[in-house]
Amino acid sequence: MSSLQDIVIIGGGQAAGWAAKTLRDLGYDQRLRVVADETHDFYERPPLSKDILSGTLAPGQLSLFPAELLASLAIDWQRPRRALAIDRQQRQVMLDNGIALAYDRLLIATGSRSRLPDPAWAHIAGVLTLRSVDDALALRQRLASCQRLAVIGGGWIGLEVASLARGQGIDVVIYERGPYLCGRSIGNDVSTRLAALHREREIALRLDCGDLRLAQVPTGVRITTPADAAVYDTVLVGAGAQLNTELAQAAGLQLGHGIVVDGSGRTSDPAIYAAGDVAQHPRHGLCVQSWANAQNQGIASARGMLGLDVNYDDIPWLWSDQHGINIQILGLHSEHNRRVHRAAEDGRDIYFQLDQQARLQHMVAFGDARAIKLGRRWMSAARQLDPAVLADPGIDLMALR
Repeated sequence: MSSLQDIVIIGGGQAAGWAAKTLRDLGYDQRLRVVADETHDFYERPPLSKDILSGTLAPGQLSLFPAELLASLAIDWQRPRRALAIDRQQRQVMLDNGIALAYDRLLIATGSRSRLPDPAWAHIAGVLTLRSVDDALALRQRLASCQRLAVIGGGWIGLEVASLARGQGIDVVIYERGPYLCGRSIGNDVSTRLAALHREREIALRLDCGDLRLAQVPTGVRITTPADAAVYDTVLVGAGAQLNTELAQAAGLQLGHGIVVDGSGRTSDPAIYAAGDVAQHPRHGLCVQSWANAQNQGIASARGMLGLDVNYDDIPWLWSDQHGINIQILGLHSEHNRRVHRAAEDGRDIYFQLDQQARLQHMVAFGDARAIKLGRRWMSAARQLDPAVLADPGIDLMALR
């Protein structure tokens, strides 16, 4: 460890924060510099569409670590600054103020940004995205006087905002170009259950809506589809995320769905590592955009930079809170899996996907966190399961431990 004089981290989110803390916890005592384009300390993003938007949490309470612990990390902050280029030959990061930061090890944790289907939408008043603390505060201010909200994109963040807004008495319409909500991450059976949940709360769903055109009008924002048009006070665009891979691409690092890394977080350049949204999962070959992945891959990459034994291979997991129901998703959805539905009278439905050997590959639970914990054990053990038993709500799943 003593041979490493300079570690630079690009990014100020959760993966970067946990990497920085882990480096110090493991004894790295040399210069640690963090380049961040926000002024905020390391913070979590899931509360943005939940507690920050509802006002139950103040921005200062988002910080990953208490102030005293953060100070003990002795970070040389470079903020608000942007990294413009990586010089791999000289092992330097060029910043937007002309400074060059030397590194022995570099961690790219640049995350992702909101995707706008039309860049012109960014210049329309009342059209917002949700990716940062400032975004959440701006949206919260708009919702305080909003009567009609449109959500463009039927993904997890959009559905959470729709749920919160409806709870405040706001009329909500969700526009989704595809035939299903969250269609890329869950099966159609679960998407149908999600749609029913929102329709029960009188949220209008415009699925298969086609191309949208947005325009500023005196009374708000007009959304025009091939079928009709409507005006809204506020429009939230939740049409997916765009990975911030530009630095890595310009530096010539290997890219797949994101930055290609091994189990230690190492990229195609042995001095450069990547973690979080922007890094491709070393086993599954895609980028897992979740709280758990950002934290745990950040920790693993810190171990990798220090030359310690590590092989990151976590099972993808995320959760969403909608209309007072906690929805948890474990593993990866595939159209090739066998689907099993466990219907519960109390609404705590569970959806399983099994491979050809009857091993659990994907699982979605509505309001049943204990079942997800059990599913994680089954996945880790590659346990073969009986579909009939899984589907029977009269059989206690805990008996299968």
